[in-house]
Amino acid sequence: MGLIPSPTTGPGTGTTDTTGPANTGPGTSSTRSTILREGINEVIGTTHLNAAPMGVIYRNGKFALALFKGSHTAENIVRDGWFVANIIHDPVIYVETAFGDLADDSFVPEVIDGMEMHRLAAAEAWVAFRAAVVSESSEAYSITLTPVREEVRICSMYPVNRGFNAIIEAAVHGTRYLMNHDPDLKWLIDHHLAIARKCGGEREKVAARMVEYVIGKKENGV
Repeated sequence: MGLIPSPTTGPGTGTTDTTGPANTGPGTSSTRSTILREGINEVIGTTHLNAAPMGVIYRNGKFALALFKGSHTAENIVRDGWFVANIIHDPVIYVETAFGDLADDSFVPEVIDGMEMHRLAAAEAWVAFRAAVVSESSEAYSITLTPVREEVRICSMYPVNRGFNAIIEAAVHGTRYLMNHDPDLKWLIDHHLAIARKCGGEREKVAARMVEYVIGKKENGV
């Protein structure tokens, strides 16, 4: 298997053991990734047969997660000590994983660093991490991440699309709205869905209808 291509080598696919010297991404040899970038990376995180939209934080050469307690995702990461960040550009899958569960055949097992980890079959790229709790409060865990392998499966360029980004925002606000029914969150959801319908393609419009359906069930007490 080849290395992940640099911008000067043209498109392609391949895997990289991130602890090896050939990796040229940001950070040290033990913390770098050629896929994720500085800031908060919006990904679909996978654990054992479980997926949810998550933000992987990369700052000062370190990867981290901030996880609220009580979710299956948080429980799995704390128990198993691993996490996979899946890069994907299908807004429907973001909505599906924000509000529900994927079928088991949506996941692909990968034996990495002596452990079986699960990534999404539809992932365009993924980064596998070892995960460890560094601190916790009554409500949340602070998780440090160490990348151990990454793969680019589809090397494509995506122009910025406000409709896609708006679906991510609507899904984030939607998960919180289901818990507290805050009218300010409902306003934000409607605002972002309007952008998705105006600026997005067909998949964004499908995703917008899915969000509306879930929120409508909440409002109707279903």
